[in-house]
Amino acid sequence: ALSLPANNTECEIGEVVDDMAYVSFEWGESADTESYDLVITNLVTDEVTNRLNLEVTTKNVKLLRGYPYSWTVSSKNSGDVITSSDSWKFYVSGDGETNSVPFPATLLTPLSGTTITPDNGKVTLEWESSDADGDAVTYTLYADTVDGNQEVPDEWKDLSETSMDIDVQPGTVYYWHVETSDGVNTSISTTYTFKTAD
Repeated sequence: ALSLPANNTECEIGEVVDDMAYVSFEWGESADTESYDLVITNLVTDEVTNRLNLEVTTKNVKLLRGYPYSWTVSSKNSGDVITSSDSWKFYVSGDGETNSVPFPATLLTPLSGTTITPDNGKVTLEWESSDADGDAVTYTLYADTVDGNQEVPDEWKDLSETSMDIDVQPGTVYYWHVETSDGVNTSISTTYTFKTAD
């Protein structure tokens, strides 16, 4: 069970060294465990920081400031069973920063690589996101058959809802991602693909 940094919050940081800061990670002990793997992912750069084979349930890790991150812990023993925690998100504030970048949207459906049967020529795209400051956020949806970065219609911009029905063609591969804005900063989700059934 993860403990600190708390989920979807701006974390408290320790010693600051230039553009880096120490972040304290804590989690609960699990039964039948000999060691833990701590995996931290920068949600903007996709850079992964690993601290492997830990025999404690706390660890200080130096991370770049001004970025959102996700983190998980896996518990291991000498057997083949590895158990992973939930994935939590947090934000490390930058120097003199008053506004955190919103967390990149998590794309929910359709999952990447799936084949979808359109409903009356439409597919519903769903996502979720949050902001460490609690700011209201808006979304811009990108979806096309090229790369997920083509110009989008005005009605796909500044959305307050977290789902949208789009018109699709049968037997076609689509690329999609979501940009989240709090009016000051913008974050970009990963790009997913899906295929429509013939």
